[in-house]
Amino acid sequence: MSDMSRQTPEQFEKQREEGQAALNSHDHQGIKRFLRLDTAAYEDGALSGKSKELLGLIASMVLRCNDCIDYHLGQCVKAGYSRQELMDAMNVALVVGGSIVIPHLRHAALTLEDLLKQK
Repeated sequence: MSDMSRQTPEQFEKQREEGQAALNSHDHQGIKRFLRLDTAAYEDGALSGKSKELLGLIASMVLRCNDCIDYHLGQCVKAGYSRQELMDAMNVALVVGGSIVIPHLRHAALTLEDLLKQK
């Protein structure tokens, strides 16, 4: 999806919720176990859940998944990260991932602005 036709954070959240409901309706034990593992990975432990969301954002950028970037950016904004903190973290993703991350960095910058306008 190009940045010109990208989803708003509200549209993304609605589509994610609908997709999750469809996935849950299949009641597949293996999928349910993996989703629980994913949820548990972001809970407080030796690292705070807040820190883990930031790690998730960086990993999502390096792996170039805009849906994941949108999700983790939303979680990071909800957790209280500032624009400056998030841009600093995204710089780490750029350095680790290289120039191929730039389109996803642009996407993230636009999504971040939308999320901060909502606050």
